Amino acid sequence: MGPATAMNLGRLLTQTARRLPDHIALVWGDRRWTWAELDARVDRLCAALRVRGIGRGDRVLVHSRNTNAMFESMWASFKLGAVWVPTNFRLTPPEVAYLAATSRARAMLRDRGFAGHADAVRGAGPWCEFVLATGDARADEVDYEAALAAATPPSPDHEADVEYGDPAWFFFTSGTTGRPKAAVLTHGQLAFVVTNHLADLFPGVTERSASLVVAPLSHGAGIHQLGQVARGARTVLLPAERLDPEEAWRLVEEHRVGNMFTVPTILNALVAHPAAGERDHSSLRHVIYAGAPMYRADQKRALEVLGPCLVQYFGLGEVTGNITVLRPDQHSLAEDPSFPLGSVGAPRTGMDIAILDEAGRRLPPGTTGEICVRGPAVFAGYFENPEANAKAFRFGWFHTGDLGHLDARGFLHLTGRAGDMYISGGSNVYPREVEEAILTHPAVLECAVVGLLHPKWGEAGIAAVVPRPGAAVTEAEVLAHLAPRLARYKQPLRVLVWEALPKSGYGKVPKTLVRQRMEAEGAGF
Repeated sequence: MGPATAMNLGRLLTQTARRLPDHIALVWGDRRWTWAELDARVDRLCAALRVRGIGRGDRVLVHSRNTNAMFESMWASFKLGAVWVPTNFRLTPPEVAYLAATSRARAMLRDRGFAGHADAVRGAGPWCEFVLATGDARADEVDYEAALAAATPPSPDHEADVEYGDPAWFFFTSGTTGRPKAAVLTHGQLAFVVTNHLADLFPGVTERSASLVVAPLSHGAGIHQLGQVARGARTVLLPAERLDPEEAWRLVEEHRVGNMFTVPTILNALVAHPAAGERDHSSLRHVIYAGAPMYRADQKRALEVLGPCLVQYFGLGEVTGNITVLRPDQHSLAEDPSFPLGSVGAPRTGMDIAILDEAGRRLPPGTTGEICVRGPAVFAGYFENPEANAKAFRFGWFHTGDLGHLDARGFLHLTGRAGDMYISGGSNVYPREVEEAILTHPAVLECAVVGLLHPKWGEAGIAAVVPRPGAAVTEAEVLAHLAPRLARYKQPLRVLVWEALPKSGYGKVPKTLVRQRMEAEGAGF
């Protein structure tokens, strides 16, 4: 072992359970778990995984909606020194199989109804040795609750010893090449992120606080909940997988919810619902939104309905959401020039931002270039991907691929993306992945996908397709072809059939030309 600079992140749960054994830790529907009960279940899951050979460094793939089992699997993976590998539950079986093969996961936890995903994972290679299933385990799978019941509870302080750089979480993200990459989040790095979230995003959280989860725990919401567990705040899950604004506002009132992590599409849906004006939400202190641009009109509407509790941040999975923050007192209803209007915030505590040119030189305030960051929140690199790491870490900075500028006060303003990736409903969409799926249609010769501004989703995809000679293809046929191949959020909302794609002198298809033609033809939303 190296120097004693890291604690096992799972100890956050252990410590809170000892300090607050009888406080409510987790709420899901009509069920409640105290910290002592939650910790005991996590420890039994540790034992169930250990006895099946899972230990330090082993990857545990989790394909689940927001459930207590998913939450428990995160903490059990940490305590074991294993690596939590959560997926977006909306992904198709082939997409999840690719993540399993990329991570070489030795175990899988699946939610009810995802047997087909488990079959795809097992068919992807020899790595997955067993599947834990919640609710509908088959004969060749392990029933989750039965495994916990049969497990012998481990002795106190059983958590694995870890080093600062030991992986804790594979956060699947992607570059503009489209294939997901595993961003390695470590025990030491995540400890900084938890501390920073507590300082910059939701200061003052204690065991008297409650947090409502309205986004998937597999991504930003899961990171957000780490800080809640560290402080002993109650985590409240929505009872169903779809966002129900009426139920969300009822839970805010019942549990006196103080904070939640959202994306603009979710925040807009919550604010627009009549229940926002009927339920008591005066307990809200920090309503955090991130993951996509938010129109100024939507921001003002949310401020009018909720009051001064909005918190914005800008961050990528690779920096674990930890680049900027725009506090509640930095939001304004008035068009006051003393406020950083249009900004995504100032650098997070302990983080540095630079706008660099292509030679790695800092650009002056007001000049647009690539947004680059460094500091303890930056991930350890992409798993087994030296090419991507070499590109991402040039000049001693992490390169976000986003374009923007810093103003004279150090507030960051986004101006675009260096790549073609767009963000729809808070989820990253990588056009090349969509294009590759479209091109498997036998009637399609060429295609290009771009994201255009959308009033509800922030951005949404439009595909331009060129049929093969002598063939014909329709929008409906392309969308039907994509339905089983891509998650819903990745599918374009519109498909245009063109005779040819615009090309440069080098025979390439610049997305700028595609976008210009779409806009000229009035193909936006």
